[in-house]
Amino acid sequence: MLTLAVARAVRGTEPLVAAEIRRARLGAVVGVRHREVWFEVRPGAGLLGLRTADDVLLAAAVVDGVGHGRSALARLARAARGIDLGAPGGPDVEVSASFVGRRNYTRHEIEDAVGTELARSWRLRYHSRRDGGRPPAGATAWRVTIEGDQAVIARRAGDRPLHRRPYKTASIPGTLHPPLAAAMAQLAGVGAAGFRGVVLDPCCGAGTTLIEAHALTHTPHAGAAGAAGFAELSPLALAPHAGLCGLSGFVGFDRDPAAVAAAAANARAALPPDGTGPFRWGLADAGRLPVADGSVRRVLVNPPWGRQVPPRGLLGPGLDPLWREVRRVLEPGGLAVALLHDDPGTGATTAGAPDGFAVEETVPVSLSGRHPVITVLSSRASRG
Repeated sequence: MLTLAVARAVRGTEPLVAAEIRRARLGAVVGVRHREVWFEVRPGAGLLGLRTADDVLLAAAVVDGVGHGRSALARLARAARGIDLGAPGGPDVEVSASFVGRRNYTRHEIEDAVGTELARSWRLRYHSRRDGGRPPAGATAWRVTIEGDQAVIARRAGDRPLHRRPYKTASIPGTLHPPLAAAMAQLAGVGAAGFRGVVLDPCCGAGTTLIEAHALTHTPHAGAAGAAGFAELSPLALAPHAGLCGLSGFVGFDRDPAAVAAAAANARAALPPDGTGPFRWGLADAGRLPVADGSVRRVLVNPPWGRQVPPRGLLGPGLDPLWREVRRVLEPGGLAVALLHDDPGTGATTAGAPDGFAVEETVPVSLSGRHPVITVLSSRASRG
């Protein structure tokens, strides 16, 4: 019997999550909704290895006829009462809920209607979020989502949301959301079989983008050549335009020593105990990178956009120096994948590319109340 699973996604990345599910052969995608991908799970599939998903849940009930009126609460409660719960994961139950559009009830009312019935069936404690309380650690986590007249009641597959990466032991302001970083790496084709070359992040922050790119080469949906294609890098020489030609691996720079230290700590936490990994981190201004011309296969970058991390150094007046350096270091046929924003001084907008680049693909997303665009860029010849 097939199990229905629900992968939660950053808004706008649902097609990328669906593509990862198919490529990883986790199951058959049967539907895409607001921030959700529904799929029938293949037996033995490693659901917790999904990189682009915020979370993954196992559906216990799909409820049709859920209207906008308050009678929907009783309908959801009846559905929860009829769920075959199996073995509880702990002594407590917690429920989170969300819906699309206007309703005559709140998410807290949905949570209480479903959570009360689940706890009663298990004879466990239900912890409501109504007063802002945080459920205790180890509580069995459920989620209810409603779109149109259809709801799903689902139980989290793991013991934590997937976006809470265990390797994120160090953080800094503006650190990138890991599933979004994974989506950028997926668009760059880093996990493709046979991929080899330097992957560079000139504004590495806490290292999330490169760590997620590395993870794509070591998951089941990377081909054998892709999984083994990265050799250990020799130590970086930080003289201007030091050569990286002929090497493979993940190289990150930041002008903030605290960011470089956080990136190194997170990379160590992400690797097996006996592994060093093909990472190198260094102090450098993104407007003057210590990298040889044409030596980088892919650039992944979330430029500073002034909300939590203001542009500094050579990027203080604007990001034009960053884009000149990205264009310089890319090898012929190389690509840059950037998170672009419509903020002044970025040198690019969500509607266009930086000077010297052509847009190959765009994925608009919603992130922290803003609406940036993941943009795949290829360099083009100068216009004179």
